[in-house]
Amino acid sequence: MTGPGQDIGRYLVLFDDDAEQDGIDELTRLTGIRAASTRDAGGASVAEMFASSDGVVLHELGLAMINAGPDQARSLTDVALAGGPIAAFEPDRTVYALAAEPAPDPGAGQLTWGLRAVGADQSDATGTGVRVAVLDTGFDAGHPDFAGREVVTASFVDGEDAQDGHGHGTHCIGTACGPRDPAAGGPGYGVATGAAIYAGKVLGNEGSGTDSGILEGIQWAITQQCPVVSMSLGAATQPGQPFSQAFERVAARAMARGTLIVAAAGNESSRDAGSIAPVGHPANCPSIMAIAAVDESGGVADFSSGTVDRIGQVDLAAPGVDVHSSWPGGGHRTLSGTSMATPHVAGVAALVAERHQARAWGLWARLAQSSHRMPLPSTDVGGGMVFAP
Repeated sequence: MTGPGQDIGRYLVLFDDDAEQDGIDELTRLTGIRAASTRDAGGASVAEMFASSDGVVLHELGLAMINAGPDQARSLTDVALAGGPIAAFEPDRTVYALAAEPAPDPGAGQLTWGLRAVGADQSDATGTGVRVAVLDTGFDAGHPDFAGREVVTASFVDGEDAQDGHGHGTHCIGTACGPRDPAAGGPGYGVATGAAIYAGKVLGNEGSGTDSGILEGIQWAITQQCPVVSMSLGAATQPGQPFSQAFERVAARAMARGTLIVAAAGNESSRDAGSIAPVGHPANCPSIMAIAAVDESGGVADFSSGTVDRIGQVDLAAPGVDVHSSWPGGGHRTLSGTSMATPHVAGVAALVAERHQARAWGLWARLAQSSHRMPLPSTDVGGGMVFAP
């Protein structure tokens, strides 16, 4: 990820709690936009709905995505500030996969260092019966390491199917839910080996996407009854920059439906040079669990974003340096990033969800309580290293 999220010309309109219809009416009154609703989609995709409409309501989230001109945008900004059924109005931004350059693969071994660091090798939980949604660049459905696994895919990128043409998504899915005995040999690399995989493509094959695509993916994960959503993506923020009210309210609504969202804190720091960047968007939202990256020696990764003020904080840490996992084409690759740390946490969350039947804030609490404290500032690693039950 480089640079802040960019305004791409589409907007997000958040409706107040239990005020969706009033918000839709207000949206039409102010702008003349009559938004189509996914409630009435009849199988049509959001992209198809936009082809015949200037707005689409994601009814599970209480939020609309619209195309609006400058005058319409000013009217919506004013009414959101004044309060009422429209709770927030924000530009749709560009977001990116959060991984660094690949490193050499490790030699063959029993399990990766990451699995051992989070105690997956000591747990008999597998995540069986738990659905884990990974919203990323898609998934290589033909990868031999996942033969026979329950995998559901969907794409929210216009013009692209769910097949992973980038690699980042397949890598993250491997860490969260991959095997302990890969078909081609090498180290076992998956935390929740028995979890059902829900691969939502929200980033295109070039590794970037939009807020609106991510929100579509979140709605899909909720409707698929996924207790865990892993998002190794984001956009840079500046110190003091407010978190997204739309994403915060959506995350809270997801929690009310039993879905915990885990997201990468960001890769914008250069700690060796004395620079620590704030937690990025959307991980800086209070109701989204923000994950930092640590290395095999137990130190915080040089690139890992941290808590720098009262907006956005690191919640937990996980292995995120030289992480070995699956790659499209049946292979494997070793990457670094808070992107790699996040699926470790998502996988452990699936183990906890299976073991304790925990969901939403209860799942968050158990992950925090069972984490292993580290001799590092909480501003860098939050409550410490996530640890399997």
